[in-house]
Amino acid sequence: MATTTANVVVDDAGRLSATAGFVREQDTSVLLSRVLPGLDGPELRALTDRCSFAHAALLVFPPDEQTLRTELAACGLPADARPQPSVVVRERLAARCGRPAADLDVRILRPEVRGPAGEHRAVEVFALTVPPGSGLSGIAADERGSDHEAHLAFDVTRPDPLVLRGLLESFAQHGAAADGGGYNPHEDGTVFYFTAPVGTKTPYGRVELYASGDHRDVLTEHLGRRPAAGPARQRGETQPTETLLRLLTGAWTTQALAACAQLRLPEAMNRQSGSGVPELARTVDADPQSLGTLLRYLAMLGVVSQGPDGFRLTDVGALLDAGAPRSMRPLALMYGGPFYQSFAHLAHAVRTGQPGFEHLYGENHFDHFARDPELTALFDQSMVSSAPIFDPLPAHPVLTAAATAPGRPRTVVDIAGGTGELLGRILTAHPALRGILLERPQVLEAARAHLAATEAGARCEYRAGDFADVPPGADVYILSRVLHDWDDDRCRAILGHCARAMPRHADLLVVERLLPTDDTPSLATAWDLHMMCNTGGRERTADHYARLLEERGLVLVGHAPLALGAHALHARRA
Repeated sequence: MATTTANVVVDDAGRLSATAGFVREQDTSVLLSRVLPGLDGPELRALTDRCSFAHAALLVFPPDEQTLRTELAACGLPADARPQPSVVVRERLAARCGRPAADLDVRILRPEVRGPAGEHRAVEVFALTVPPGSGLSGIAADERGSDHEAHLAFDVTRPDPLVLRGLLESFAQHGAAADGGGYNPHEDGTVFYFTAPVGTKTPYGRVELYASGDHRDVLTEHLGRRPAAGPARQRGETQPTETLLRLLTGAWTTQALAACAQLRLPEAMNRQSGSGVPELARTVDADPQSLGTLLRYLAMLGVVSQGPDGFRLTDVGALLDAGAPRSMRPLALMYGGPFYQSFAHLAHAVRTGQPGFEHLYGENHFDHFARDPELTALFDQSMVSSAPIFDPLPAHPVLTAAATAPGRPRTVVDIAGGTGELLGRILTAHPALRGILLERPQVLEAARAHLAATEAGARCEYRAGDFADVPPGADVYILSRVLHDWDDDRCRAILGHCARAMPRHADLLVVERLLPTDDTPSLATAWDLHMMCNTGGRERTADHYARLLEERGLVLVGHAPLALGAHALHARRA
């Protein structure tokens, strides 16, 4: 139906004014709780820390650019912003109306407004010029009635892949359904669209997460969650089958990543420019056809991306480069090697309560590794791969208090602290502290070499021994990812050794993943299965750890979240 130019002006101007008012009034935390019903408490605080309300968007159809600028000014919005092409909305609109994308010159402007506390925000205006009498008038009328492109947007504060995946999972858990997205090369940003959940308390039916930079690897996973098109009955019949098939191929993913690491593909590839399969095959000494098959699978996983110039490494794939900071290559080799083999005996572990690792290798995990220096080194390196867990720990109040206490220098004991990654971080952050690393003799040599390269090495003492050899009289004791290796009886014994060594004033920090108390998806739930199959240990809830501590004369004071699903539990003598 044709619409007069006067009606276009009034209609679009009114929609612009309402959107601008909405953006100016909203508080991020309150808005998130309205968008995602049931989101509250710690999870709401976590999401508020990771993203902030950035804009509300709408699609308008001015007859010309000057009319649009007049409408913007009438709403108190800056009218001098330079429009940029909008790739994502143009393609979505083309798909809906059945027109070639090249016919739809959708532009995007982001005039700035301020939030209630002075926050920098914007009204995101998508504009498709529709002159009077244009063949696009019908599209404009339909789109104004449906408001397909009206949405709320939250900017991701620190858009690394781990944070993005966590945010996407949180939105999905609260009923938001993946609804497309894309990468805009004109502004180097990636958008993730959701359909708002049933019961959302805003007038907007769509939500966007915006992450600066190229995150097409994470986007691929997001798009894979999008509900399939077609009749509901067909979706109901095929979706469970497809879901189960994807789950069943998880072993293929593990081995593909391990093969990528073994072949040293990341070291042979470039993150900026592409590499052809024949060139890569020569570099890594592989069969070109077989390597091409592997690379296509890795592209599906987001480890590499494929373009006209060949394959290039993504941010995810770069973590498998041996030379990358915090390389996860050792972890890939460990999970694709001995731990992969032991998981073939998971059913045995479930039936008997005995680790699949022991059933396979005839001895426990620690004894087996101790007899193989290369495997020991790989295991120690794989533990360092999870170092992001430690990033916030040096700022823990217990360590800060010890570092600033008057009088003698305070001492931190890291029990079974591996090659000293955590202790080195603590001593580097707090030059007033001294450290003691208690470890097996075969690990201490690597620890000395690691810490000697830092200024913290001069303040660290190395003690060879077992849990029974915990040195007495220190100020802070640390058990990082130790207790989950053992059953409850062994944990009680370890905690008993700690309690006997701890002076009355001392603190104990326990770093572990905590099992959720409900069916919330959690890394701890996955690691609980891993520990059962490989070490005979387990992950635990905070209450479970509190009981173990209490049985050895210790009291759980509290716990604070760390990265990768871990927590720092603080305990003292009762």
